[in-house]
Amino acid sequence: MLLEGKVAIITGASRGIGKAIAQEFVSQGAKVAFTYRSSEEKARELESELTASGGQVQGFKSDASKMDEAESLVSEVVKAFGTVDIVINNAGITNDTLLMRMNEEQWDRVIEVNLKSCFALTKAVMRTMLKARAGSIINVSSVVGVQGNAGQANYAASKAGILGFTKSVALELGSRNIRCNAIAPGFIETEMTASLDEETVQGWRNAIPLRRGGQPEDVAQLCTFLASDMSSYITGQTICVDGGMITA
Repeated sequence: MLLEGKVAIITGASRGIGKAIAQEFVSQGAKVAFTYRSSEEKARELESELTASGGQVQGFKSDASKMDEAESLVSEVVKAFGTVDIVINNAGITNDTLLMRMNEEQWDRVIEVNLKSCFALTKAVMRTMLKARAGSIINVSSVVGVQGNAGQANYAASKAGILGFTKSVALELGSRNIRCNAIAPGFIETEMTASLDEETVQGWRNAIPLRRGGQPEDVAQLCTFLASDMSSYITGQTICVDGGMITA
């Protein structure tokens, strides 16, 4: 197992991509602490599912965009599992509208949840990783952060900010054997995309060279690679999981 004995924090893992990452990490031998903000029922279901499969898993209600909550989370995880080897900054939201109609609250909240949460949790975990002189930080961005998208100026800005943040962290912490990479998913079929009408979904698929949407497991398996020693010489990179969408 590629992550045997490693301790991981995964934010926003009660559903979708985060849930798939938690499931994948447990299957690879990691001890997993995951966060949720509102879906406590789903969080407890995931906790029970993964514990029943033999995993060491604990869910924490935490808003990683709040500095004090991020610090408290790291402290609790270290107390429960002894250390933190891996951080997956996955928490994110959308609040889409054209820029002309976007208000300040819609802008601020998306930036706070998507971008500030990466800053807060990464800063909170740094001391633990610096002490261990090891760690892997993986930030979940989006192809929208690479190429932009009409009606998503706030989301695109937050996800593009993650890419610059990732490169800066990689440069600052590389000498201490702490790696930081970003993943930019494309059209991944989750509960969120399930609400879209078939015509919209087919339009997305037609724009993808592989002619299909991705699955949460596609992102989760890349996270395993980037979290493991198999990628020990990779840092500061952005890897797209998009079926070729932004090369089309």
